[in-house]
Amino acid sequence: MRLLHLIPSVDPRGGGPIEGVLRIHEALARMGHEGVLVSLDAPDAPFVRDCPATVAALGPAVAGYGYTPRLVPWLKEHASTFDAVIVNGLWQYVGFAAWRVLHDSDTPYFVYSHGMLDPWFKHRYPLKHLKKWLYWPWGEYRVLRDARAVLFTCEEERLLARQSFWLYRCREVVGSYGTTVPVQDAQALSAAFHAAFPGLEEKRLLLFLGRVHEKKGCDLLIEAFARVAGQQPDLQLVIAGPGEEQLVSELKRRAEALGIAARISWTGMLTGDLKWGAFHACEVFCLPSHQENFGIAVAEALACSRPVLISNKVNIWREIEEDGGGFVENDTLDGTVALLQRWLATSPAELDAMQQAALDCFDRRFQMDQVAQNLVRIVHEYSPRGVAHATS
Repeated sequence: MRLLHLIPSVDPRGGGPIEGVLRIHEALARMGHEGVLVSLDAPDAPFVRDCPATVAALGPAVAGYGYTPRLVPWLKEHASTFDAVIVNGLWQYVGFAAWRVLHDSDTPYFVYSHGMLDPWFKHRYPLKHLKKWLYWPWGEYRVLRDARAVLFTCEEERLLARQSFWLYRCREVVGSYGTTVPVQDAQALSAAFHAAFPGLEEKRLLLFLGRVHEKKGCDLLIEAFARVAGQQPDLQLVIAGPGEEQLVSELKRRAEALGIAARISWTGMLTGDLKWGAFHACEVFCLPSHQENFGIAVAEALACSRPVLISNKVNIWREIEEDGGGFVENDTLDGTVALLQRWLATSPAELDAMQQAALDCFDRRFQMDQVAQNLVRIVHEYSPRGVAHATS
């Protein structure tokens, strides 16, 4: 098949959505399927040039909503050459443009909501939610209603999506999500990370890797770490990821006030070998998020045999708890402290068992090849045209 992936941006600083799209694209290519990405980025953006996939960048778009007049004409000209169109995310012009062009056409479109219907946003940002309500009936509601299917990464995401807007109708399908198996030369990758950030070789590393955003619970992690850091002098928290300068500065000031600034290493965004090296160098991965649709970094940690310490607002928490691949607590300070205390109380033998359970959990549930196979199956099931093209 030929699949068209619509996404607001291919900038890797955007976190999970583009990372997931690229991994699905790679897995589909291994299966013999062709894919093209369309984004709203400026064509001359460095990250467009460096993107490993074929990208049609139709921006620069208007900030925020991402409107660009080039998208609808491009879709009218090219969409019919694809077997299906995959819209990634909500509240951006890519979705409404896809609806305008495709809702009554022969080319089916599917939507990954990427957790953007989670009711946490409604409660956390009530004014923004009111603005979304003004747009919802004539915009996003239609995008979801007329899609061949709206794809949810897990059952928890599907159930939560029903709680944000009372006007809600779509064909819900629970697929799966995950990541590609990383390079497994753990010793070399860990050594590369330590070479880049010397002084951490003899430390027990607790890793946070992802966007430094208020929903991720980084403030909880720093506060909780301050409460347990005195128990063992070799503990070190590594916070790896991009973030808004103001928030990062606030978190650093809080660490200073708590007297643990020297116990936290801020690496900035890590990619490639350094990212995988951070996973292999750490003992456990922690994400006490207030809202997390899936958590690509959680799956990446599992793939590196690293137990995960997560909140029960990470939507795949049930699967991880069931498989014994980590610990789960509430997204509160007490819950985050409990996560760290449970980790520190784990014996070496128990930690070894959790490492194996983490890898088994990844292999069973979050292999990207399985995700790609599920996507192909869904396109076949809900699009006879896709079946015809794939079997012709």
